[in-house]
Amino acid sequence: MKEDFIYYLWENRLLSLDLRTTDDEEIKILSVGTRNYDSGADYNNARIKIGETLWAGQIEIHVRSSDWFKHNHQNDDNYNNVILHVVYECDNKSPPIPTLEIKDKFDFALLQRYESFVNSKRWIPCEDMIGDVQNFTIVSSLDRMLVEHLENECKDLDLRLISNHNDWEQTFYQRFMRYFGLKVNNDSFEYLSRILPLNLLLKHIDNEVYVEAMMFGCAGFLENDFEEDYPNLLKREFRMLKSKFGLRVMPNSNWKFLRLRPPNFPTIRIAQMTKIIMKNGAMFSKIRDSDSIEDIKSLFDVELGDYWNNHFQFDKVSDYVKKKTLGKTALELSMINSVVPILFYYGRYHSLESYMEKAMNYLEQIEAEDNLIIRSFQQCGLCFQNAFQTQAALYMYKYYCRRKRCLECRIYLMLSKNR
Repeated sequence: MKEDFIYYLWENRLLSLDLRTTDDEEIKILSVGTRNYDSGADYNNARIKIGETLWAGQIEIHVRSSDWFKHNHQNDDNYNNVILHVVYECDNKSPPIPTLEIKDKFDFALLQRYESFVNSKRWIPCEDMIGDVQNFTIVSSLDRMLVEHLENECKDLDLRLISNHNDWEQTFYQRFMRYFGLKVNNDSFEYLSRILPLNLLLKHIDNEVYVEAMMFGCAGFLENDFEEDYPNLLKREFRMLKSKFGLRVMPNSNWKFLRLRPPNFPTIRIAQMTKIIMKNGAMFSKIRDSDSIEDIKSLFDVELGDYWNNHFQFDKVSDYVKKKTLGKTALELSMINSVVPILFYYGRYHSLESYMEKAMNYLEQIEAEDNLIIRSFQQCGLCFQNAFQTQAALYMYKYYCRRKRCLECRIYLMLSKNR
């Protein structure tokens, strides 16, 4: 027995109607309350009637009554307003508050069904059933998951904005940099954005060589001896800029090239980021004030200079000669991982729903993503129309399916009713 299952029974009113405290007083549940995810009891604002007395307050749930003392609640003022202790079983010790024991107060088939899900060895517990769920249930579940996903992204952006002293441009720059280099180089790009702030780059926006020298120099790509003129030029300029501004250099070994297609090498991404900064300067204000996804995409539509036509790294000429532009997939990933979260967060921060709606509308205008997890869902019978739905599905898989949080999922609740 897990507390999660008791939460499920309590929230969905799946306990029998004949409920009595361990002191044999009748219990009537008028309101189960609202789940509390912060410190304190499990549910707030519950309303119950015990005997002839109406109570309003908190509900605490445990597997055993002695867990109250095991968790040291008796010494925590956050539990002073608990009006009912709901437990699977009363064991050797109970707190001096009304207690409800539920071990014989629910349909045992519910527990068996739940255990069959959480003990499943399938890819996801409902793999062989989810395809039969009505589309309305799937869509409404994905809507909820997407909002929860964006709310979680707001927590990350909250910390960034605070650390950046409410500088929205620097906050977006850090977020954008983190996701610009693809997953294997996320941490390295974020580190680069922290040691090389945007405002320093903007001070030299009229000199592309300076900006590129600082980007590649701080990234550690100018520490070698070169034969070609261009990297040597950048190296000379960076030596001067490093001394003037006290710039830090990250270890070149932080960057990953293995199993990346050459157009996705961090060197190419850094060169593209330089072009994006040169083209736009401060980007967030332009993103915030845009009303079209095409206008935003145009901000990232850049083409690298001639040197990079036949190079993917310094001093290494490639037989593959082509103008290097930001591909459709990379552009859409930047929209999904950076533009949409910052717009949603900006709306939430300033209580402007129009920006939150704009962010979600942009996701609906981006094609559905194609990756292993999405293809696995599709093999189960699900069909995704856009990135709004695939982002929600990826979040659901990571935070619900993999963690067997079936009891908190609307899809599971629908499947349970139909079985």
